Amino acid sequence: MPRPPDMNEPEAHRTTEAGNAATGPRRGARGGDRVPGAGTAEEHALAEFAALRPRLVGVAYGLLGSVAEAEDVVQDAWIRLQRSDIEAIDDLTGWLVTTTSRLALDVLRSARTRREAYVGPWLPEPVETAPDPADTVSLADAMSWAMLIVLETLSPAERTAFVLHDVFGLTFDEVAAALGRSAAACRKLASRAREHVEERRPRFDVDPQAHRAVVEAFAAAAGTGDLDRLLRLLDPEAVMISDGGGIVSAARKPIHGADRIARFLAGVHDRTPERTFRFALINGSAALLAVTRGQVDGVIALGVENGRVARIDYVRNPHKFHGLHTTGAAT
Repeated sequence: MPRPPDMNEPEAHRTTEAGNAATGPRRGARGGDRVPGAGTAEEHALAEFAALRPRLVGVAYGLLGSVAEAEDVVQDAWIRLQRSDIEAIDDLTGWLVTTTSRLALDVLRSARTRREAYVGPWLPEPVETAPDPADTVSLADAMSWAMLIVLETLSPAERTAFVLHDVFGLTFDEVAAALGRSAAACRKLASRAREHVEERRPRFDVDPQAHRAVVEAFAAAAGTGDLDRLLRLLDPEAVMISDGGGIVSAARKPIHGADRIARFLAGVHDRTPERTFRFALINGSAALLAVTRGQVDGVIALGVENGRVARIDYVRNPHKFHGLHTTGAAT
């Protein structure tokens, strides 16, 4: 199989005939309704790309924690495929996964620099995984919200080796092709990443019914600004992280302690008493959508430990709502 293209070549413009990141390749890009360069190999490539696209977005999302960036990466992979000798590729699936992974790794490395200038704490983009899984990014069961938070502590190479091998099941030879390292080196990277993940993964309760009960109780307390009820729900050592990206109001630093968090949430209610909360599944776990004047303006993921809320991740940056089914009125 030919090696994937050089990832250092100039980025393709987003408005090429290949389509756009949200929809993938377009029909009729070079005339009529004919697939670009229509022929057996091209048609097969288009069909395989379309079938594989959810998994490719899932791989890129696992590496980047951003739905928008993941879709852009997959679109770039499609553009590069169009520029390649398709008939010479004997493993199209492997080519697409490897190319997508290498592109995502480039973005991940540059993202680390961009995030240093990010206003306030940075949280991943949440993905709503209900009510219709067919409408969501293809997420492996292990790609939970808590996992995404831990993955942010790994180096780009460690994260790539771990996600590709441990989450998506690629062989170390395939991981090596994506990272440009030997299979043995990638095995060591994945092992080191696995140790870090195990050490840093929070020991939150995993019983879905118990978790949902705490989430619903939290929604009732935060939705009414009930300070006493919030204090009973919060672990004394709880931490709250709010991501507004400098676009909307949010706490610029983590808030520590049940009392400070409860007072902060009660203050938010006093300023926006019309805000309500709607239950949702975010990255496979019970969470809340904050709705104000008919529009979703926040996503709240809760880490629950021993029946109490130990961590609150509050995504308020509206640029991170790509993974939601709707940002319109609550239903």
